[in-house]
Amino acid sequence: VNLAKWLDIDAESALREANAKFSRRFKALEQLAQSRQLNLAEMDLDGMEALWQEVKARLAD
Repeated sequence: VNLAKWLDIDAESALREANAKFSRRFKALEQLAQSRQLNLAEMDLDGMEALWQEVKARLAD
C-alpha cells in the first residue's frame, strides 16, 4: 500500500484489476482444460503451469 501511495496508484483499484485479470485467466484455463478433456484436479503442477502459460499468451493484456 505504501509503494502504491508513493507511485500515486490507487491500491484498491489496482487490486481489483489484478483480481479481474486473474479471474479471466482462470476461467480461460478451465475452458481450455475442458476442451482438451483434462481434469484440473488430476493434473500435476507442471501440466497446469503449461496451460496457464498458454492462457496468458492468448489473453496477453
